[in-house]
Amino acid sequence: MNNINALTKDNCAFVFIDHQPFVAFPVQSIAPDMLTNNVAGLAKVAKALEIPVVLTTISAKGGPLADPLFQQLSSVFPELEPIDRNNTNAFATPEFEQAIAETGRKTLVMCGLWTEVCLSQTVLTALEKGYNVYFVPDCSGGVSPEAHEDAKRLMLQAGARPLNWQAVMATCCPDNTAPEYSRLYEVVVQHGAGVSYAVQYVLANMQQAASHT
Repeated sequence: MNNINALTKDNCAFVFIDHQPFVAFPVQSIAPDMLTNNVAGLAKVAKALEIPVVLTTISAKGGPLADPLFQQLSSVFPELEPIDRNNTNAFATPEFEQAIAETGRKTLVMCGLWTEVCLSQTVLTALEKGYNVYFVPDCSGGVSPEAHEDAKRLMLQAGARPLNWQAVMATCCPDNTAPEYSRLYEVVVQHGAGVSYAVQYVLANMQQAASHT
């Protein structure tokens, strides 16, 4: 199996599974504000690095109630229509499998709700189909901390690798001299929690140094 350095912005696609308000109601493994912050941060990383993205919902349409994606996610990709499904395994929906194939990428960075249902089922099938899979635990959530941890272990044992959203960002763009690196500053300032303070400090000193030259 490839090592962790196989994950690059040029060989991966990001998959966001069922980040919907109603689906999120029972999530207990992560605080709601942290979940939406992290999902928005990961989405903006994809946007900044021009990484292909696939969005999905489950039972969001066709019933008496609508359950769209979090606005914090959908607003980043207004041009993308989420693939709505009725099966908890996204690969059971042909449109999803086609969308993944059309990215042309064999490495998938996946996150979703619930960790123990839609995310883990889809991750396990992706591995069976020969994809190299990373999952993002802090952009995912289960109905209990135990359910979330059990699902993480299941995916890990099957061959998927966990990385938090900021580690995904750093792995996809490790070169701080790359032209796209500066596009990540604002993402970290907005969503990076304590790391945002360090970035704000660095940016302030860069501006000060530039003003003295």
